[in-house]
Amino acid sequence: MKLTILGCYAATPRTFTNPTAQVLEIKNRLFLIDCGEGTQVQLRKNKIKFSKINHVFISHLHGDHFFGLIGLISTFSLLGRTTDLHIYGPKGIKEISLLQLKLSNSWTNYKLFFHEIVSEESKVIFEDDKVIVKTIPLKHRVYTNGFLFQEKLDKRKLNVEAVERYKIDTCFYQNIKNGKDITLDNGDVIENGELTFDPIAPKSYAFCSDTVYNEAILPVIEGVDVLYHESTFLDSEKVLANKTMHSTAIEAATIAMKSNAKQLILGHYSTRYESIELFQKEAKTVFSEVWLADDGKSFDL
Repeated sequence: MKLTILGCYAATPRTFTNPTAQVLEIKNRLFLIDCGEGTQVQLRKNKIKFSKINHVFISHLHGDHFFGLIGLISTFSLLGRTTDLHIYGPKGIKEISLLQLKLSNSWTNYKLFFHEIVSEESKVIFEDDKVIVKTIPLKHRVYTNGFLFQEKLDKRKLNVEAVERYKIDTCFYQNIKNGKDITLDNGDVIENGELTFDPIAPKSYAFCSDTVYNEAILPVIEGVDVLYHESTFLDSEKVLANKTMHSTAIEAATIAMKSNAKQLILGHYSTRYESIELFQKEAKTVFSEVWLADDGKSFDL
């Protein structure tokens, strides 16, 4: 998995920082998560191919998380896109998008599919043979979800030395990879564990957008490999965090610790602070493995 941060600052764009948007590459799929203003420019700066984005996940309908969406939809048309585009987001995302397209007479030359989310519980919203995506219900001033991306378990790896030692024909290799035991011509049964290696453990990534501190998400993200959690404020502004329904760095770290996450990435910083290093310093008082998101930064997960 590879995560590219396109924007990770709160509220308004600045000349040197951008609102929330990120790209997750997982099992050769490219998922765009949130689409704040300026996302197109950031995609170009980070040399990410527009044509590889077929799924967009919008956490909530605050402008700094989706105002870049209609521009991206329009640019796809200008670039001659023909591949379907799937958009996952709160109820209302379809109405907003289609109204903008209607009033500007800018209908797409590709199919748009809107998957509107209304559930207050975690639900599977995307699944194929390699990846599954679930919602993470959050608590903010408007209906909001985070997203949990999970790799599916790969097939077992063939132990070539072992199958050759038993002189097993190649026609049985697929069955072995699928986990089946093999019966030799003499009747001996060779257990699959002797013929294969365990596959690489599947990875998981949780994106927790704008939210007040919320332990209700812990069962959903339990044991996640990497957790991105908003940390708009430092603990010195905890009153503001509660008032605006955001989290502090310490609260994000506490969620990481209580969920047994392996790594924590902080983001959605308020621009009132002189350095984002302050967020990492504060979070590390609770949880040791803390990384800082920043515009243009990539993480190999």
